[in-house]
Amino acid sequence: MSLLGDVTVFLTPTSRYEPFFPDKLLATLQKLSYNLDLDLLDLPRIVQDVEAGKTEDIPTSDLQSLLALSAANLTSHHPDYAILGGRLEIAALHRRTNKSFSEFILSPPADFPYKLSSDFVEAVRKHKDALDIALRHSRDYDMTYFQYKTLQSTHLFRRGDVVLERPQWLFMRTAVEIHRTDLCAILETYDLLSRGFFIHATPTIKNAGLRNAQLASCFMQAIDPTTTDTTFHGLQQLATIFMRDGGVGLDLHNVPAKRADRAPHQPGLLPLMRLVDSTIRYTSQARSGRSSAGAVFVFPWHADILDFLDARRNVGQEDLRTRDLFTGLIIPDLFMRRVRDDQTWHTFDPADVPELQDRYGADFEAVYIQLEESGRALASMPARKLWNRIIESQTESGMPFMLFHDAMNGKSNQRNLGVINSSNLCTEIIQFTSPLETAVCTLASLVLPAFVTEDDEYDFAELHRVTKILVRNTDKIIDRNYYPTPEARMSALKTRALGIGAQGLADVFMMLHMPFDSVDAQRLNRAIFETIYHAALDASCDLAREAQHPYPAWAGSPASESLLQYDLWGQRPSSRYDWDSLKARIRKHGLRNSLLTAQMPTSGTSQITGANDGTDPYLSNLYVRRGLGGEHQMICKWLIRDLLLRDLWNPTVRRQLIQHHGSVQHIDVIPDDLKAIYKTAWELPQKVLVDLAADRGPFICQSQSLSIYMASPTHQKLTSLHFYAWSAGLKTGMYYLRTQPATYPIQFDLLPDRPSRAPEEPSNDRTPNVSPASNLSPIDHASVTVVNSDTRSVDLEHGSATSSTCHLNDSPSTPASCSINSPLQYIDCPACAECPACAA
Repeated sequence: MSLLGDVTVFLTPTSRYEPFFPDKLLATLQKLSYNLDLDLLDLPRIVQDVEAGKTEDIPTSDLQSLLALSAANLTSHHPDYAILGGRLEIAALHRRTNKSFSEFILSPPADFPYKLSSDFVEAVRKHKDALDIALRHSRDYDMTYFQYKTLQSTHLFRRGDVVLERPQWLFMRTAVEIHRTDLCAILETYDLLSRGFFIHATPTIKNAGLRNAQLASCFMQAIDPTTTDTTFHGLQQLATIFMRDGGVGLDLHNVPAKRADRAPHQPGLLPLMRLVDSTIRYTSQARSGRSSAGAVFVFPWHADILDFLDARRNVGQEDLRTRDLFTGLIIPDLFMRRVRDDQTWHTFDPADVPELQDRYGADFEAVYIQLEESGRALASMPARKLWNRIIESQTESGMPFMLFHDAMNGKSNQRNLGVINSSNLCTEIIQFTSPLETAVCTLASLVLPAFVTEDDEYDFAELHRVTKILVRNTDKIIDRNYYPTPEARMSALKTRALGIGAQGLADVFMMLHMPFDSVDAQRLNRAIFETIYHAALDASCDLAREAQHPYPAWAGSPASESLLQYDLWGQRPSSRYDWDSLKARIRKHGLRNSLLTAQMPTSGTSQITGANDGTDPYLSNLYVRRGLGGEHQMICKWLIRDLLLRDLWNPTVRRQLIQHHGSVQHIDVIPDDLKAIYKTAWELPQKVLVDLAADRGPFICQSQSLSIYMASPTHQKLTSLHFYAWSAGLKTGMYYLRTQPATYPIQFDLLPDRPSRAPEEPSNDRTPNVSPASNLSPIDHASVTVVNSDTRSVDLEHGSATSSTCHLNDSPSTPASCSINSPLQYIDCPACAECPACAA
C-alpha cells in the first residue's frame, strides 16, 4: 500500500503479477481524485480502457502505467485527467522510493550510475535533517502526466529504465548544488522551485550535484580559420562543449570564401559547415539523452552567401546540405536600406577585407562603400535578388534566423569589449566572442502565471522579490560551474553574463481575460518586463556591493556611464520604480553582471512547469505534444475553465474544437469575448508579436527568441514582417519561421464518444493477449494539432492566409469548416526542447 496523507492507494511491488480487479483500480482512481472535478471525470471509462488494453498476466508495474496512460489519454475531455494520470505515476514512484532525500544521496542505491560531487555530498550531510524536514512530497501530486514524463525522460536520476529520484528531490538537489552551505538560501530556492515560481535551465537541474557538473546553457564560439590547425582546434572545442550539454552559436563571418584562384585553394564556408554538421551528428550519437545542437552565423556580404542560404533547403545535392545545423544571418542596416531602395549589393572574401570585419554602424558603412568603390568585391547583384533568396530559404526551411547587427551592438552593454558578430542557438543571447573568448550565458526563467493572485491581480512586488533571488542563484552558478574549455571559463568570469527570462505570458493574459492583442495585454507585458529588469539590476548592484567590486570588464561599459538598456533604446521607463536612485547606486557600486535579462524559448523547462512557452501565444487550444517522454494530449485549461463557467463545455463543443484543430473562431456557441481571448498564434496578426517584443525590448539587455507564425507565408508578408521588425529596433528580427502544411498526411478518425460502463467482477476467463497500444492511442480518436517537442516541430492549421497590400495586419484566415478526417504533419523547427540552449 502507498500512503498520501489520508489517501490509500492500491499499488503492489513492481515484480508481482496481480489478477485484474477492476473494482480495486476504480478505488485507486477515486482516492487519487481528491480536489478534482469528479462530476466531469469518467473514472469507470479509465478502468474500461485498461481492461481492454491489458495483456495476460501483466506485471503490476505495467498495469499502473497503463492506468496512468489511460487517464492521460482523456485529457482532451478535461484537464483534470492529466493531473490524475500524473498522480498515478507519482504514487507508483513514491511506492518504489524512500522518503528521505539525504539517505538517497548519502547511501545511494546499488549500481547507482552517477558520480556525485564530494562537496555536494558533504553539504547534504551537514544539513540532512533540515533538508528532509523541508521536503514537501505532496507537491509531486500537483504534476500532470506530461510534466512527470518530461522529468522522467531527461532529468530524474535513473538506472536504466528505473527512475530512482522523486521530483521534489530533484528540486532540492538543484538548490543544494547552487548554495551548498547556505541553508537558508537552499530552503528558499527549493521552496520557490517546488511551488513553480521559477525554474533553472535544463543543464542546471539535470546535472546538479554531479562531479564536474556543467550547468550553463548557452555558448558562443568563434573559430579562427587562419590555418588548418586553428580551424580544427576550434572544432575540437566545439565537440567538447557539445559533449558537456552545451548548445553553441558559431561565428563563421571571417571564414575565407571559396576560391580556386588562390594557392592553396580556399574551400570556403560550406565544407566547414559540413564538418560542424558532422560534429553535431557524431556527438549526438556519442552521448545519451539530449541531442547536440548548433547554429552558424554569417553576414550577407560574405561571398559564399548563396551556398550558405541553400545549406538547409530541402532540394539539391545532399553533399551541399547541412541537415542538422541551423543558420542565421547578421544583417547590417546598410543591407536593409539597399533592399528597400532597390540598390546593388556587393559580396567580399573575408580574407581580402580584414578592415571590414569587426565594425558596425556608420563605421562599417564607410568602409563597405570604400571597398565597393575600390573594386575589391568578388561579386555584385541587386540587393533584392539576394533578399529573394533569403525569403525563399525561410519559406522552405524556416531559416535563416534574422538578427540586426547595428541594433545588436548599439544596444549592448558589452560593446566596450568589441564588436558582436553572432548569437546563440536560439538567438536570445547577444555576447562578445572571439577565438580567445568563448561566450557563456547561464539561463533561468520566471514562471509568470505564479504571480497572478486569487483576486486576479498581478503581484509585481512578489515578482520583483523573486527575480532578485533568481539573479543571486544564477550568479552563483557562474562560480559553481565546470567549464568545458579554458576559453569559456575566462569569458564567463570576465563578463558574468546572465539570461533571466520568463515563461507563460500567454497564460497570464488568459488567466486575467486579456486578449493577446489588447491594449491591456500590451501594458501588462511592458510592466512585467520593466519589473524584472529593475529587480535584476537591483540584485546585481547589491552583489557588486557585497563583493566590493563590479564584474572585471565593467570599465567603459554603457552601464558604467549610467546608460541602461532603455537609454540605449532612447526611451524612458514608467514611474513604477525609482530609476534615478538605482542609477546612483550603480554608479557607486557597479554591477556584478554585464548582462542580466534575455527572453529564451523555454520550450524544455515549460514542459516541467506546465506554462506556455516563453512569451509566445498558444499554438492551439487542443493539441498533441511530442517529446522524449512520448506523445501527450494538451488542452488549454483556461479555455475549459471559462467554458465550464458559462456551461458551454460539452461533447459537442469538444468535437467541434477537434474539427477546427484547436481553434474556437468558428464554433458558434462560443461568445466573441472568449474568441478574442483564445486566438492562437496562427490567428493573431504577426505585427502584434513584434509590437510586444519591441515594448519589452528596452528592458531586455540581451535579446529575444521571436518566432513568427504564418500559415502560408508569401514574399510580401515576410518582407513586410522583416522590415517592420527592423524599424521597431529589435535585435533579433526573427528566430524561426513556423508554417503550416497545405494538407495533412496522417489521418485519425473522429469517433463518437464511447459511453463508459461500470467495472465488472473478474471472471475466470483470461483476457487474450492484446497490445496496449491498440486501445490506448495518445490521439484518443481525434484529429488534433501536433507540437513536436523533440524538434519543437509544429503542425497546425488548415487553409492559407489571404494576401493584401499591408500584410502585417493580416490574420491567417481559417476556413469555416474542416474535414473531420483532417490529417497531421510535423514541420521541422529548431527550438529543440531537448537541446541545451532551448531547454532553458
